[in-house]
Amino acid sequence: MANEVDPSSSIAALFGLRVRRLREAAGLTQSELGKRAHTHSTRINQVERTTGSKPTLKLAQALDGALAADGLLVDLWPYVHRETFPDWSRKFMALSERAVAIRQYAAAVVPGLLQTEDYAREVLSVGLTLKSPEQLEERLAARLGRQARLTKPDAPELWVILDEAVLMRPIGGPAVMRDQLARLLSAADDPRITLQVLPYSSGAHSALGWSLEIPTMPDGSEVAYIENGHRGQLFEEPEEVKEFAVTYDRLRALALPPIMSLDMIRSVMEGTYLAERIPSRSERRRLAQVQLQQPGGWQLRRGRPQPPRHRPRP
Repeated sequence: MANEVDPSSSIAALFGLRVRRLREAAGLTQSELGKRAHTHSTRINQVERTTGSKPTLKLAQALDGALAADGLLVDLWPYVHRETFPDWSRKFMALSERAVAIRQYAAAVVPGLLQTEDYAREVLSVGLTLKSPEQLEERLAARLGRQARLTKPDAPELWVILDEAVLMRPIGGPAVMRDQLARLLSAADDPRITLQVLPYSSGAHSALGWSLEIPTMPDGSEVAYIENGHRGQLFEEPEEVKEFAVTYDRLRALALPPIMSLDMIRSVMEGTYLAERIPSRSERRRLAQVQLQQPGGWQLRRGRPQPPRHRPRP
C-alpha cells in the first residue's frame, strides 16, 4: 500500500504495522478495535500510523488481548518506548532490564525504579532533551512500566544509596515528597531491596556530582553507567567497570546502615515535609485578620478569652 508505514523507520512504526495487520486479519475496523480495547478509533489510527503519542503499556495490553496477539504486542512495547529516550541511554536500559542485580548511587533524585508517578513527572518535565508534552507522557509511561519488573518473581536484587540531598530537595512540593518518601519506606519492606542514605556529614567522595549504576548480568558480567544531569555514559570494559565497583563499595561504607537510613527517611518525611504544611507568617497574619472580623474575634486579640467590657449605666 502506498500509505503504509515503513516498519524499518522505527520500532513504533513496526508496532503500528503489526496492530493494523492483526486488526485486518481479524476483520475489524478501527472503530470496532477501539471499542474492544476501550479506546477511540482515532487513537487506533494514531497507533497504526504513528501520528500521535506512543501507546502506553495499558493500551498495548488491551490491544494484545483484543487481537489475540499472544503477547506479541506486549513484548514489543518496551522497545517502542526506548525510542522516547536519548540514544545514549537506550543500550543501558536494555542491559538493565536483563540484570539479576543492580547497585545504584543516586546523587540528585530518587532512582526511576522507585519513583512515584507525581515525582517522576516533575523530574522528567525538566529534561533538556524533552521536545513536547506528548514525549513527556511517553517517557513517564516507559518509566512506570519498567517498575513492573520489581514485582515479578525474577525481580533483580536492588541496592540503592541515596545522597541526603535526594531527601532534602523538595521536588514537586511537600505532598509529592511525602508520598515519594513513603514509597521508599514501603519498597524497603521487600527483602530484595536495600536502601542506604549517604549523609552530608560523610564529606567529599569520588562520586560527587554524578550518579552511578552497576547492573549485573545473568552470566555474572557487569557494566557501569554514570549520569550527570542530562547526559550519561556506559562503560563495558572490565577494568573500567571494576574501578566504578570500588567507588560504589566506598560509598556504601560511608553511608548509614540500612536501619538508620530508613529512620532518617521517615524522620524527613514526618518532620521536614510535614512541617512545611504550616502556613507562612504572612498567611498566618491574613488568617488572623479574617478571624478578628468574625463573631467572637475579640477573643483572639490578646491570645486568651477576654470578656466584653460593659459600660456603666448612666
